[in-house]
Amino acid sequence: MSFDLSVWALADGATPEDVRGAVQRCRQGQHQDRHPDPRVVGFYRAITATYPDRHPGPDTPWAVTPLHAAHDHVELNLHPTCEDQVLLDIERLAGEHGLMLFDAQDGTVYPPPVRLP
Repeated sequence: MSFDLSVWALADGATPEDVRGAVQRCRQGQHQDRHPDPRVVGFYRAITATYPDRHPGPDTPWAVTPLHAAHDHVELNLHPTCEDQVLLDIERLAGEHGLMLFDAQDGTVYPPPVRLP
């Protein structure tokens, strides 16, 4: 079993309900054919630079590879025993790229952490 998170690039002012709606549409296979959001691209490149999802090594945090990346989100299926640092890196990078974080275990949505000047 994996620990599943996803990061979402939605419009400014998006609510947790908007994120949950987007997750539900994705699960139903309803995807829009659009160019990838630059925030998603930046997040994907940053997280996979540290934790590769193509030809991962034996200590990979990923339970499923490659990561599912769409125009507005990236799904992250983690081994339940992955190091806490991986989760901290995901949260930090989501904040740096202005992405909302969805916890599939309980449906919690976390807005990007506030950046300090």
